[in-house]
Amino acid sequence: MILAKVLIDGPSELIFDYEIPSHLAVLVGCRVKVPLRNKDATGTVIRVEESHVDLGFTPRVVNSLIDPDPLITPHLMELGKWMSSYYVVPMEHVMRALLPESVRQESHQEKVVKVVKLHRELDEEERAKLKKRAPKQFEVYLLVKAVEEGIALSDLNTAAVKGLEKKEYVRIEDEAVRRDPEEDQEYLESKPLVLNAEQEVVLESLIEMSSQQKKKPILLHGVTGSGKTEVYLQAVQAMLDKGKTALILVPEIALTPQTVERFKSRFAQLHDQVAVLHSNLSQGERFDEWHRIRKGEAKIVIGARSAIYAPMVNLGIIVVDEEHENTYKQEVAPRYHGRDIAVLRGHFEDCVVLLGSATPSLESYANTEKGKYKLVEMKQRVDGQALPIIRVMDMRLEAQKQKSGMVVLSEKLRSSMNTKLENGEQVILFLNRRGFARSLQCPSCGHVCECLHCSIPLTFHRGEERLICHMCGHQAIVPKRCPACKDEAIRFQGYGTEKVEEVLRKVFPAYKVARIDTDTMRKKNALRETLQAFKAKKIDIIIGTQMIAKGLHFPNVTLVGVLNADLGLHLPDFRAGERTFQLLTQVAGRAGRGELEGEVIVQTSTPHSPSVQFARHHDFAGYAEQELSFRQQFSYPPYGHCAVLGTRSNHERLAEFTLENLHKRLKEEKPEAIELGEPMPSPLVRAHGQFRYQLMVRCVNPRVLSTHVQSVLKRTPAPEGVTVIFDMDAYSFF
Repeated sequence: MILAKVLIDGPSELIFDYEIPSHLAVLVGCRVKVPLRNKDATGTVIRVEESHVDLGFTPRVVNSLIDPDPLITPHLMELGKWMSSYYVVPMEHVMRALLPESVRQESHQEKVVKVVKLHRELDEEERAKLKKRAPKQFEVYLLVKAVEEGIALSDLNTAAVKGLEKKEYVRIEDEAVRRDPEEDQEYLESKPLVLNAEQEVVLESLIEMSSQQKKKPILLHGVTGSGKTEVYLQAVQAMLDKGKTALILVPEIALTPQTVERFKSRFAQLHDQVAVLHSNLSQGERFDEWHRIRKGEAKIVIGARSAIYAPMVNLGIIVVDEEHENTYKQEVAPRYHGRDIAVLRGHFEDCVVLLGSATPSLESYANTEKGKYKLVEMKQRVDGQALPIIRVMDMRLEAQKQKSGMVVLSEKLRSSMNTKLENGEQVILFLNRRGFARSLQCPSCGHVCECLHCSIPLTFHRGEERLICHMCGHQAIVPKRCPACKDEAIRFQGYGTEKVEEVLRKVFPAYKVARIDTDTMRKKNALRETLQAFKAKKIDIIIGTQMIAKGLHFPNVTLVGVLNADLGLHLPDFRAGERTFQLLTQVAGRAGRGELEGEVIVQTSTPHSPSVQFARHHDFAGYAEQELSFRQQFSYPPYGHCAVLGTRSNHERLAEFTLENLHKRLKEEKPEAIELGEPMPSPLVRAHGQFRYQLMVRCVNPRVLSTHVQSVLKRTPAPEGVTVIFDMDAYSFF
């Protein structure tokens, strides 16, 4: 008897054994229909094995195959099982990552349109007769005859088509149509550029590594503007020449349009062989792109974090651009890190993995020092220009000078902007906070308007004239007086991108200003259109959040201003300094990427912070040396693995009690190598109406850590109304 272990679709992890009938060729990764209780269910086969023992019951039989070919490749199935074990998450959650919802649900199918094609050609006599008796039919006949691949029925006179079909002059066929997310875009073919000496060394290292039996991941540390993208393009071409495929990951959807443009322009002859995967696609577009990849029609795949599960075969290279970005970390189960999964998939697929960044993560950088990764560097900008000069403005002194409690633009930044704009150059301003004002506070009693469901202040958005929670989306009317003491002097505190936009329109009324954040970029293709307008010099100033902080290339931008550089510096997170350094360096890299020299002005209230000073001098090695020394003292990553175990509930005491109980059990038979923290409220103690408690678990060996936590969670079911969350290699401590 041959049995299939089937993981049933649904919220709970149900795995049942079913007998495979002799007439069905069921393989691992196939999607099947199976009987479950009194109805049919769908599921994924995760194992096929021959059973020679008496099970003690008669297994039910697989009804049918949804698709005769496995939707999950053997390598991806192996990767999924590793993730389930390492991240301590049910296989059902992993399957949801491996198979998009549009693929799992049968409600999504190929888009089919009715196409009119020529059935037979008319002779002269028939043509004359048709033209005289049915002129409209004759017009349709001529149109269809002229287009060999046929014309959509919706584009023609339906009555005339029906008449022609009845006479058997034309036929109507159903034809699958691809929903192409890039169909409105035109790409001009680009030619490979001549590489400089540093780029040549990197490309040769990649090609050499691809022929090695044991392939190490390669970390490409290249300064901003050093031509990393050109190296990616030529490395992909080298793999295509070998008959292999390529996968390109970018950290933000914001970077996808520009990356897609560069790849489709370079591989214009293979235009239909470039596929795109990211969360902004419609379900239909994702369905079509995913199946194109599975069928081998797409040789190059570009996408955000989840594209790492693209069902590609014969992979030659995986490129992780801006590998340091925390957006590669998934914040819902399975809580994987895209960069780490890329390295692991490269191991399973036996392909080259290239991690690129101007500010590598300290984890990757430390792996080069340990010999796990190979380090290659590009220290010069490709155009020969020097890195931009970074000036640091102390906003404490600026506030005294301008005699104002809140200064948006320092005098130096304002005058520099004025000079650049008068010269026809462009400016980018960066502020990682959207909205008009960050809070509404009463000066009399100190009351701050907070969200009813989260422990954070509400942000004022002038466009909507509402106070909005950036955590859960809750909205409230702006009070005219303090809700606590009824004082009418209640006022706005702080500022966001919306406030800066208003200031810029007043200070620079003659210039076009655009804002890029999640509030203004909700409409599909809005980001692409705004960036294209900026590239075409129809926009002079862009103010934006981290959506504009990296990867974008605009040669006419000569000034970048960083407003309130301290926003992420003082968070209770050991990576706060590293993130600030990376962000400042990346934002600074947007300036001076053309023939003109670039300038960066950083506004901060902590100008002597190591993160600010090392970024000012473009000194990654110096910052890494200091920060790694600090991390080593406290066994923080990369010198140990750090996980967070948390509980969430609508009842605060229940969340706290559950975590205390788990903490007590984790202490029992705890391996000596594990360092266990104490249960405490999360820094953000309430979010989405739920109270949150957490504890930190650290260990040098991640397997020891995950195995111990998994064994405790298996024998300690959570009470009703409590959600237990385990985040291995955590990137968020809120």
